[in-house]
Amino acid sequence: MRPALAFLNGVLIERIISEAIDVLCKLGVELHNENVLSLLSDFGAQVDKSQQRVLFKPDLIEKSLRTAARPFKLFNVLGNETHFFVDNNVYFTPGSAAIHLLDYDSKEMRRPNTQDYMTYAKIVSQLDNIASQSTAFIPADVPDGISDSYRLFLSLLYCEKPVVTGTFTVDSFAVMRDFQVAVRGSVQSLKEKPLTIFSACPTSPLKWSDVTSQNVVDCALHGIPVEFIAMPLSGFMAPVSKVGTLVQHTAETLSGIVISQLASPGAPVLYGGSPAIFDLRYETTPMGAIETMMLDCGYNEIGKHLDIPTQAYISLSDAKLLDAQAGLESGIGAALAVLSGINNIAGPGMLNFENCQSLEKLVLDNEICGMTLQLAKGIEPKEDIPAMALFQELLAEGHLLIADHTRRYVHEEILFPGPVIDRANASRWRDEGAKTLVERAHAAVSDLVERYQPSRLADDVKNELIELMEREARRYGQDHLPKRQEDSV
Repeated sequence: MRPALAFLNGVLIERIISEAIDVLCKLGVELHNENVLSLLSDFGAQVDKSQQRVLFKPDLIEKSLRTAARPFKLFNVLGNETHFFVDNNVYFTPGSAAIHLLDYDSKEMRRPNTQDYMTYAKIVSQLDNIASQSTAFIPADVPDGISDSYRLFLSLLYCEKPVVTGTFTVDSFAVMRDFQVAVRGSVQSLKEKPLTIFSACPTSPLKWSDVTSQNVVDCALHGIPVEFIAMPLSGFMAPVSKVGTLVQHTAETLSGIVISQLASPGAPVLYGGSPAIFDLRYETTPMGAIETMMLDCGYNEIGKHLDIPTQAYISLSDAKLLDAQAGLESGIGAALAVLSGINNIAGPGMLNFENCQSLEKLVLDNEICGMTLQLAKGIEPKEDIPAMALFQELLAEGHLLIADHTRRYVHEEILFPGPVIDRANASRWRDEGAKTLVERAHAAVSDLVERYQPSRLADDVKNELIELMEREARRYGQDHLPKRQEDSV
């Protein structure tokens, strides 16, 4: 039996959805894109272009929810299925778009570069409990105009896993789409086997920018899945109550779903988000707060009620170093997310309010992910009922270390974590160097980089990606891409 967790009952979920629809139909959203406003108007929404405001209609929302309510799959660069977003299937992906990297040697947060990103991609390609990569942080050694496309370029070049990504500009979308078409071979093949998920973030309260709303439309037209990342802040840019924040999150997410489904009915979407409470004492948005995690689990239940696959930024920390707080917040978040059945769980590696990635934390979080995935399996009989034969053997042999039953089920029933997690006794721990968790995590990072095997993506496709990226860089005045410290990928 799979363990499960719930914060809302069916009556409350229906009421939250009803209130959100009422907000959309009576207050509407501010929307800064002429084409999207025209699209909504064409389908019957009440649009005031002079005020850049749209009022929705209940039937428009209901129709969009029906076409959006479907599972979908993701595939890696080789075309192999890796994800099926349905029911309570759960998958982990690193947190994304950090502007800093925690440097192991200096213990300081610094701006990352191309070599850092290559190291990250090599590491995440080997983490068994993290199913996809993300464009995790922003290299500072390329122009801002290509930072979005450059991250996706490096991800596709060095790691075979599908990518959670996004863009902060309209122009970047075209080349990011072209990267994916190059990998798949055709536009139709990309629609049949999606390679990425694009994040689309409305602005709280109840607003869509020109760029983000256009990205939603572009992704829908090309069959690229979108995860909606509404970010209401309880007590600041949203009601302080959890239910009030969930009403706002629902309204903002539903508005994005309508845009997506009007552009292309049936376009794949994730009902996601990154809401947070607002800590009035420090004027911060703590992602590791238990109330933030409760909001994530709550809107996940709303998404599942609507039969739409879900996503959340959870299992991350606001700590500034890889310390006890980092483990505490990430571990609780991962456990809650898995027990709630959030389909796409984003956060591993993240520190400092989603602003910093840590490679050492990423390998630790991989172990946390493994433990929570083991938790999700629950407890089931394994040829141990009736139990008499097992206990007869135990009494006769004095142990069951090499029993057939043990050998058959030991790796299914017991998770054996990697060397980042210390399970040795104290004397052995001292004999092996008395390493701290951070030291063990750094050793794991170094080992993964050493053991990395290049992506099996065809060389001609890699060369096409390089040509596309170089052409895009020249558009922004960079004649040469940053040097990568190896001759081949």
